[in-house]
Amino acid sequence: MSGIVHFENVGLRYGTGSETLSNLTFSLAPGSFHFLTGASGAGKTSLLRLITLAQRPSRGIIRLFGEDVVTLPREALPAVRRRVGVVYQDFRLIPHLTAFENVALPLRIMGQTESTVRATVREMLDWVGLGPRAEARPPTLSGGEQQRVAIARAVVSRPELIVADEPTGNVDPEMATRLFQLFEGLHRLGTTVLVATHDLPLVQRFPSAMTLRLARGTVEDPSGIIRHPAAPGRAYR
Repeated sequence: MSGIVHFENVGLRYGTGSETLSNLTFSLAPGSFHFLTGASGAGKTSLLRLITLAQRPSRGIIRLFGEDVVTLPREALPAVRRRVGVVYQDFRLIPHLTAFENVALPLRIMGQTESTVRATVREMLDWVGLGPRAEARPPTLSGGEQQRVAIARAVVSRPELIVADEPTGNVDPEMATRLFQLFEGLHRLGTTVLVATHDLPLVQRFPSAMTLRLARGTVEDPSGIIRHPAAPGRAYR
């Protein structure tokens, strides 16, 4: 099994307790769109932490973009991380920077020209409905506005992989649909997208996506198959 994300017999244990994640084996194909679902406590956030290299597994193999990131030297990890756009539940915006400056950070790190940065960031902020709030700092923004800034920052550089943890938890249904349309548009351009969500009705509105289900810390289907949410009998490998 191969893919842009590849897990093989991965386990994660915090401290000396039982494993939070056990025997995870699955692969996400390049350019695919997936939802990650499961009840609270199933291990969704822990799985995303492994994919975004915020956590090392206790055992098993994890490959991102073909690289074995478990054995990769620490100094090589930042280069892999830059290929991943992440939307966190707690936003992680820099409070003393404006919304514009927060979204511009990935482009500036990449060395884009200032004219390109300004045009791209303005377009992205307009798309998420925050053009008039470009100069506002995070403490003055509502929770939903901060979420939209975080999403804009994650996708502005068009990373190869986007990982989002409950990205619509602080926005209204109309904006949630709009944000998922943004993810879907990036997917059509070739970006691999993985979105963790509890919003199953919203998932059903995007039948072209696949769903990876977690239960009790492992992939619900023991074969590691990723299934279409509206057609449980159809498998995607």
